[in-house]
Amino acid sequence: MSIKLYRASILHFLSDPDVDGEKAYEYFEDGALVIQDGKVLETGEASALTGKYDNADVVDYSGKLIIPGMIDTHIHFPQVEVIASYGEQLLDWLNNYTFPAERQFEDKKYASKIANFFLDELLKCGTTTALVFGTVHKQSVEAFFEASEQRNTRMICGKVMMDRNAPEFLTDTPESSYQDSKELIEAWHEKGRQLYAITPRFAITSTYEQLEKAGQLMAEHPTTFMQTHISENKDEVAFVRELFPETKDYLDVYDQYGLLGPRSVFAHGIHLEPREHERLRETGASVSFCPTSNLFLGSGLLDVEKLEKEKVSYSVATDVGGGTSFSMLQTLNEAYKICQLQGQQLSPLKSLYLATLGNAKSLQLDDKIGSFQADREADFAVLDYDSTPLMSLKQSKCKTLFEKLFAMIILGDDRSVKATYVAGELAHEKQ
Repeated sequence: MSIKLYRASILHFLSDPDVDGEKAYEYFEDGALVIQDGKVLETGEASALTGKYDNADVVDYSGKLIIPGMIDTHIHFPQVEVIASYGEQLLDWLNNYTFPAERQFEDKKYASKIANFFLDELLKCGTTTALVFGTVHKQSVEAFFEASEQRNTRMICGKVMMDRNAPEFLTDTPESSYQDSKELIEAWHEKGRQLYAITPRFAITSTYEQLEKAGQLMAEHPTTFMQTHISENKDEVAFVRELFPETKDYLDVYDQYGLLGPRSVFAHGIHLEPREHERLRETGASVSFCPTSNLFLGSGLLDVEKLEKEKVSYSVATDVGGGTSFSMLQTLNEAYKICQLQGQQLSPLKSLYLATLGNAKSLQLDDKIGSFQADREADFAVLDYDSTPLMSLKQSKCKTLFEKLFAMIILGDDRSVKATYVAGELAHEKQ
């Protein structure tokens, strides 16, 4: 297959910039990203690489910024139509908006329609990988993986396991959730770029028996992921205490059933206690920070500085449809504000590290995605510093990379994504 060389300003991370400073990233003002067979060959100064690869097909994005494809670690594809639903906090929001919307996904044709829309929206925003909730219906996940396979996107998805405290039309049983999940794992996990996540919705909607089945699935399929929710809302935390009075705390519910590990992602974690932080650290499980959703549903402000101090792995996510934008740029914008409200700092370099390599590390996928190191999968986004008149005006006054990136995060959204590439192939181009 021919070699392609993409010329632009290029930024990618090697480690956490809060830890390693300038050594944590590579930035080439006039850079080149060299791709072959869907993988990165190398990246560096254009002056060096254009001569080295003089037979390459050149795609010139001079004046734009290329970054690795962004990664979203918590999002619900069946909630696209729930986004921007007014006026409820978590538990009422689920009952009044989300559960009725998810009922429609028993129809696979409908699920396919929304899956295709959903993936196109992610690509429009420069997001190339996501950790995704389906519905309780097996066919919703089949439809999602079929749509993702067509685009060759690296996606992780799972069928929701939910056998109580939900409408009858959305519940399964411990045994049916186990069988459906097992069949989906066998059909889709590690098929091409598709990966499976065992998905108990949250402790409130699973019985002891179902959580035991989720743990059994994890033990039987150790390379799968596990995704669920934790400590998003104070009423939710109180309800979990009522349902599981014998456990130490919310996290312990999941721990009792073997659901903690390096590929376990717990969305939100706003109201976690110190013992739970300690246990997350010990097991390598991570918290997914969902700023737009936490603000929209009035759930609270995640103390990111505490997670950092206690060495708890965390990532950043949109959480559509509680979250209000598919754009990771807009999500980072709100993450910055949540930190500001607590007297904390979130630099633009740390923000983009989180959205790329940091999120890849939290998913144990940094050997495949999240950077432009050699042999990584060539997923990337091309960002336009002149995407809107306001952005262009602001960028003309920016003197440093730090300032340019910060303006991109605060003012950027899907309009700022000129193009998105998946495994070296153009998947979206702004018209």
